[in-house]
Formats: sequence, C-alpha cells, structure tokens
Amino acid sequence: MTRFNKIVQAESGFGFIVPFIEYVDDHKLGPEWLFLVFNSKTAELLSHHQVEIKQSFPKEGWVEEDPKEILQSVYECMERTCEKLMQHNIDISNIKAIGVTNQRETTLVWDKETGEPLYNAIVWLDLRTQSTVERLINKTPGRNKNHLRHKTGLPISTYFSAVKLRWLMDNVSEVHEAVMSHRAMFGTVDSWLIWCLTGGKSGGVHCTDVTNASRTMLFNIHTMNWDPELCKYFGIPMEILPRVRSSSEIYGLMVKLDVISNCYFEWNQCLGDQSAALVGQMCFKDGQAKNTYGTGCFLLRNTGSKPVMSDHGLLTTVAYKLGRDKPACYALEGSVAIAGAVVRWLQDNLGIIGSSEELEKLAASVGTSYGCYFVPAFSGLYAPYWEPSARGIICGLTQFTNKSHVAFAALEAVCFQTREILDAMNQDSGIPLNQLQVDGGMTSNRLLMQLQADILCIPVVKPSMPETTALGAAMAAGAAEGVSVWSLNPEDLSEVTSEKFEPQINPEESEFRYARWKKAVEKSKNWETTQPLVNGNGELLNKPQHVVIYF
Repeated sequence: MTRFNKIVQAESGFGFIVPFIEYVDDHKLGPEWLFLVFNSKTAELLSHHQVEIKQSFPKEGWVEEDPKEILQSVYECMERTCEKLMQHNIDISNIKAIGVTNQRETTLVWDKETGEPLYNAIVWLDLRTQSTVERLINKTPGRNKNHLRHKTGLPISTYFSAVKLRWLMDNVSEVHEAVMSHRAMFGTVDSWLIWCLTGGKSGGVHCTDVTNASRTMLFNIHTMNWDPELCKYFGIPMEILPRVRSSSEIYGLMVKLDVISNCYFEWNQCLGDQSAALVGQMCFKDGQAKNTYGTGCFLLRNTGSKPVMSDHGLLTTVAYKLGRDKPACYALEGSVAIAGAVVRWLQDNLGIIGSSEELEKLAASVGTSYGCYFVPAFSGLYAPYWEPSARGIICGLTQFTNKSHVAFAALEAVCFQTREILDAMNQDSGIPLNQLQVDGGMTSNRLLMQLQADILCIPVVKPSMPETTALGAAMAAGAAEGVSVWSLNPEDLSEVTSEKFEPQINPEESEFRYARWKKAVEKSKNWETTQPLVNGNGELLNKPQHVVIYF
C-alpha cells in the first residue's frame, strides 16, 4: 500500500494531515491512490479523494504497474483533494509538509537525464525472479538462502527489491545500458515519487527512508547504511541507490501544482506501509504488535532498539526511525503474500462472487468449510516457510462441497496463515501475545475477524479507524522537526476507540482445524520447479501450475 501525506493549517489553528494512499479497501479490490485529510488534534478524517490504478500481468506470475500512471494518479488526487479543501474554506496556502508511505519492495528504475521510467514497476509479489534467486543461492556456501540474514534480516527471496533490480539489469536492455552509462536511478515507489515531486530531472531529491531500504537486501540493518559487500554480491553499483534518510525529517521542497501554484511545501516524511501501520496502531513499546489485512497480511512486533534474529522463519526489519537524531526501532515481521488478493481471485478468476461483501455473505450462510481447506499459495509460501515452489491448493472436497464452503475456506486461510506467523513470533520472543491489534481493508469483514479470534484463541482488537497506515504516516509527518503539529508521546496521543472480538469456540476445535490446515500446507509444497522437463518430442511437460485441487 502506498501512502502520500500533507499537513494543512486551517484558519482555526488546527493542523490537518492529508495522507495519500494506494490500498485495497473493503469495496474495491484493485490498488488505489487515496488522499485523506485528518485533523491533527483529533485524528478525525475530514476529506479524501481516490483514483484506482491498473495492475498488469504480462506473463504468469508477473505483476507490474505503470510508473507514469502512479505519478499521474498522485497529481490527480492531490489536486482534487486541494479543491475539496478550498470548498471547505481551508486555506491550502498554509500546507506545511509532504510525506509518503508505500509498498516497500515494489521496484523501479528510471533515467535521471530524461526522467523517463525504463520499465514498469515490478510489484512486490511478482515471481519472475525465481531463477535469479536460485542462481544467487547456488553461489552461497551450502546453498543457504539465509546466507545474508546476519546483515539484512532477510532470506534470499523473490520478495525483495535487490533480486528484482538484478533481473531488470539482466533482462531489460534499456536498464542495462542506463546502468553502464551512469544514467540509471533505482528506487521503490517512495523514491520515484519524491524524486519526481521535488523536481525530477531538474534537481529532484533521490532518497528513501530506513524502513524501505531495509527491504532491499542491500542495506545493513546494523550499520544503517548501504552495504558494499551486499551490493557486490548482487552486482549492483552503489551509485544508482537513493540516499537513506530517517522516516521523519525534511528531504526537500516539492514542486508547485497547478491548483496551488503559489505555494511551496517541504517534503518531510517517508515510511514503508507496514511501519506506518505500526505507528498508527501506536505500537511504540517493545512487545506490541499489529496485523494488517490488505493484499497480503503483515504481522509486525516491535522489538525495541535491538534487532532480533528469528529462528522460526520471520523477518527482522527496521520498524521506524522518527528523526535524524532519534534511534532506530526494529521489528519481527511475518509476511503473507495472499490475503485480500484471494477475494479478487475468487471474483475475477472463478467468478463465484461479485464483491467482497458477497464473500462474507456466502461464508456466513454455511458457517463452516465442511472439511474444505484452501491454501492460496499463488506466489509460493512466504513466512514462515519461504517456499517459492509451493502452489495453491483446495483440498478436502466432497460431492457436498459448494461455493459457500470454498468462500468460508478462503476466509479461514487468511486466519490460518496469521496463526502460523503468530506461533513463530511467540516462539522467537518467548512471550505470547495476549491479544492481536488489527487494521486494513479486510477488517470490515466481521466474520473474518471472529474467525481470526477463534483460530488464534485470543481476542482480536479492531480500531474504529481501520486505515491506521494512513494515520501512522500522518502522525510521523506531523511530528517531524520543524513541523511539530502532532505529538508522538504516548501520554499525549488520543485514545482510539476499538471493537474487541473474543474467541467463541473451544481451543480443542481450533487446534483440530489448524492441524488439518497444516496438512494441506504440506501438500502445497514442492509443486513447481524452474527446471524444464520435456518428453521425447521436446514438448514441455511441466507447464506452470496455479492451483491444484485435491479430491
């Protein structure tokens, strides 16, 4: 989810935080850019505008977005939101700062002389780099996918930016030529937007923040800098990388917009989406955790000022650094590739639902999967397995199974994946969570939230303001040095109202269902291979598979 923020000062003296967001909400299933206006004193949502952008799937497993469309949607949302603010008699000439929060691993390369993108943005869950990953792992001692974890906190995986960048350099001639001629710039979506909106080829600021940098596999999470040895391992020249900054500081001045042509604004905030949600949930203490339900699921647990290395398949990542002179805080993270995306798959690929609301109704009509289990490993399995060869399966089918049972199994799959991550997190920390804070578009599904409480056997707490990623980005922007319209002192923060879902089934039933899920997961593994198999006529035998259905 990519977010964009502005701070507006109204005539009354109240600060307004205006985040701009790309996300999957509970009504629309595609990525969107959305501008939200908050009152910084009350966190009240005042206004917004949104534009949906397209994702393209040029080949099986490939997911792309058009960088120019991303940028144009930013301009459109900013201008429409400013028009709405003026209609509400809010003086936009007092806008004080700009910020962004984004999908952390989505990768772009552009030409610094022409300002043109050299290829589409490769989205975080894209699978095209599997052969690149295998080649990189093959050159590690013992073919160890965790060979770089001591520096990066990450396994070598298709998930992260460095392998996407390596693929672009190897397979796109325009990228290769631009790198060789010292014209290339690399960045995630935040870097692309900041560079374009602070001048682009005419002096744009090329930077990122520590949270985004920590997801590239090129960043040393201990030294908090790009690492020469990591860059050498991936064969990536350091000159194309953005400057790494804290998550809350002044980066530069934003260029003028038509609707606000007489104003200059300082750009002063950048956070990866999941870090922004952690801030928005006010998880500032060691041990506090949140789970965001969007396209995927992302459970982060604050581990304080020291990185904790996982022994159970989790990621170690930078949670935030809220100021140049402030310490970095770290988190353990469990990442699930497919959560809300399964809703879109059921709608677009199978056609068994027309909307996310219909999914909830279908599932509620039966109240059980009737022994049907769904493992949506469309992009392999992420945490805690990191098994790219896995593929989706639906198993336990009988003649009695219908689309309502499949709908229920799809919702349960989201909950089971979260349970796997929470179990790993409890093992790594040694201190089990006693409740789970949640946010994101899917939390509007009350059946899903109740299922999650039942499967975890602990309460699930949903805030009344589900877009905590936007709120967290706004908080960080408003708290930046030189702005200071939002305090991040826990004692000064307003208490956000919430709804609690208590477990309603006995633990034995929950454990039985979870054990059956784990059995289904084992069947999904080792399904795909990158090694081509052919018959005597040279015909391809192992054509890529998406979903295997077991009867």
